Order: sequence, then C-alpha cells, then structure tokens
Amino acid sequence: MGYPMNIGQAAQAAGLTAKMIRHYEGFGLIPEASRSDSGYRQYSARDVAMLRFIRQARSIGFSIKQIENLLGLWADTARHSRAVKAVATGHIAELDRKMAEMAQMKAALQEIADGCEGDDRADCPILSKLSGGAAGQGSGAGLERTTGKRGARPVRAAHPAKPQGFEHGGLVAWMRSVHRAEGAMRE
Repeated sequence: MGYPMNIGQAAQAAGLTAKMIRHYEGFGLIPEASRSDSGYRQYSARDVAMLRFIRQARSIGFSIKQIENLLGLWADTARHSRAVKAVATGHIAELDRKMAEMAQMKAALQEIADGCEGDDRADCPILSKLSGGAAGQGSGAGLERTTGKRGARPVRAAHPAKPQGFEHGGLVAWMRSVHRAEGAMRE
C-alpha cells in the first residue's frame, strides 16, 4: 500500500480500527488527518507510525495522558532519555501497585472461598462475608420482593446499609476502571 492511505488502510497498517483512529484524533493524540478533494481522510507514513506507536503503548497499559507525553518526547529530538525512562518507571510503579491490589483481592476471595464447603446447603459463608453478616434474601434484610412478568425478583432498598468488615469498595472501583480501559484498548 502506498501513501497517502485512507482510514481503512491506515487502520490495517497500524493494527487498529478506524473507530480507534477517529477516537485518537478526537483526543488530540494525533493531528486531524488531511482530507482529499472528496473529503476522505488521508494518512501519511508519519501518521501511521504514530498510530503504531500509540497501539504499542496502549498494549502495555500506558494511559492516554502518558501516551501524549511519550509522543511529545518522541517528536522532540533534543529530549533526554531520562525523561522517557521516568515515564516508563512511573508506569511500572503503577502496575506494581495494581498488581499488589489484585493480589490482595485474590487473597481475600481465596480466604472466603476456602471457608465454603460448596455443598447442597443454603448457608454460604461467601455470601455471608460479602454481605457483612447481614441476613440473605430470604429474611428480607435490605431487599424487597417484587413480581413482574418473569416472577419475583429481589429489589434493593433505597439506602442499604454498608457492609462491615470486608473493605473492597476502592478495589471494585479500580477494577471497573481497568475493565473500561481494556474495552477501549480492544476497540
């Protein structure tokens, strides 16, 4: 394929989707593509190289802000490699922090899973621990039952009590952000 490339060709050459290219243009990571006389986006060899750079950086978990910084350093021929290394080592420290959080989550889950016999009894230490010891659905603690087209289903009370003893709110929020980031990387 020769240059300039249309968005589909550039996407294929960079290993991205056209949607992600438009997304990166919208974030300002890459300059808006030049347009042909008929209005189609056209990408140069430099544009495709930037897209490959972004794909590689995203594949190892750099954030959009970090990638913006790295692209600036890449374009700056007077840069010092220590500035690039600082971005990389900062990212490594963040990955280490996330891995430690994941290890804590795994250990907490392993502990409560080990306490469950996994048999035919309704009593489940996993659900008990997650609920902070509150009674389950059968007792109606914090839940009401409603009947719709598909039968009875539990509905949360307007302001359920916060479970005690199992601190996971921050980890859950972090996991949600990881899943959003993974979804964005797949696009």
